[in-house]
Amino acid sequence: MITPRLAWLDALRGWAAVVVAAFHVSPLVLGTGRHLRIFEIIDLGKYGVLLFFLVSGYVIPMSLERHGDLRRFWTGRLLRIYPAYLFAVLVTIGLGAAGIMRMPAQLAGETTASVLGHVTMLQDLIGTRGVLRPFWTLSFEMVFYLMVAGLFAWSRHHDSARRRHHDSAGRRHHDSAGRREHDSAGRRRRDSAWWAAGLTIVAVCGLPDDLLGATAANRRITAVAALVLLGCVLGAYRIGRRPLTLAAGLAGIGAVTLPLLNGHATDQVTSASSGQATQMLAVMFAGTVVHRTQQGHLGRLPAVAVLTLVTVGVAVQVSPTVAVAVVATFAIAFLLRHRRVPGVLVRLGAVSYSLYLLHIPVLAVIRHHTQQPLLTLVAFAAGSLTAAWAGHRWVERPAQALARRAPVTAGVKAGTGTTDRVPVRVGRIL
Repeated sequence: MITPRLAWLDALRGWAAVVVAAFHVSPLVLGTGRHLRIFEIIDLGKYGVLLFFLVSGYVIPMSLERHGDLRRFWTGRLLRIYPAYLFAVLVTIGLGAAGIMRMPAQLAGETTASVLGHVTMLQDLIGTRGVLRPFWTLSFEMVFYLMVAGLFAWSRHHDSARRRHHDSAGRRHHDSAGRREHDSAGRRRRDSAWWAAGLTIVAVCGLPDDLLGATAANRRITAVAALVLLGCVLGAYRIGRRPLTLAAGLAGIGAVTLPLLNGHATDQVTSASSGQATQMLAVMFAGTVVHRTQQGHLGRLPAVAVLTLVTVGVAVQVSPTVAVAVVATFAIAFLLRHRRVPGVLVRLGAVSYSLYLLHIPVLAVIRHHTQQPLLTLVAFAAGSLTAAWAGHRWVERPAQALARRAPVTAGVKAGTGTTDRVPVRVGRIL
């Protein structure tokens, strides 16, 4: 049993990854008929993914605000998610070349859009299928990172402007300035509630599914635009000058247009509609609402109201059973967060990203060699856990160590406009 401060979140990650893996192997083990009967009751794949989204929504803004530096945040994020992701892409392409896995038809028919979608991780919201089906969730993670970083940049800019104004007013206004600064921080921390509620409401407004990706040409243009946007945003944060940082922040917030207007551009993507895609993004902001409330930055009554609204939204856009199961699981974990957590779940949480990415290639190899249900189950469990451990040990951990060693320039916090060039080490970004 393990009791670190955030062990309960690792346990949730581990549980979610196991559920998603079990969902994908169940047709081979239980048979298609039983799998579909369970699916009619609850979509365990969406259940596991929405748990992941809640955890990301809880952790990512907390991590960003703790470090207070957009370059540190993006360095940590990119080195956290891209190496294992690229490794999974290479493994999949290798298995495709060996005839064990089939590549998506769009990879050949819409090469530019498909490749650029994989480069940006935005493939599902562009309208192309990933070489691995589970990649679709990374599109939502990337949009959330862009939005949270953008909101952080603009909130810091507003706080900096207020500080300059209050400083110029003189020391006699110190107390009132402090109160206004506190009010500003409170408003900033309530933004997550407005986003969670607003996205949930907008999700039922009859959004277009394919405004940016109805045709192959449109998907190609959207993919190029997404690459340019991501490159410019990261470049601007790297330079750190205030006007560029604010422009990058605005562009990052604008990434919300992808789920809003292009959430189901083709039948190759996983989200069933733009409404469902928008609702899943709202779930991530709901995770932030939980954290804000826990820290005392948001009142319990408005938090309960927002979280109830999001739960209803999930029930409408996904399914009632998924909504109830996700809320119940997260609530139980949250209420038990100060208790000892089973070590096996925490260890599964540590390797959950590699498990999530690599269990499909493992399953493809097993299917290539046997269709026997029991043997498939045993081989899948052993192979997936081994692949997850190896991916975490030999890909994820070295990349995270590189993130800790990589020098960045301190002092260029979002919106401050400072430009001192002091090398610092990058801490671990969760």
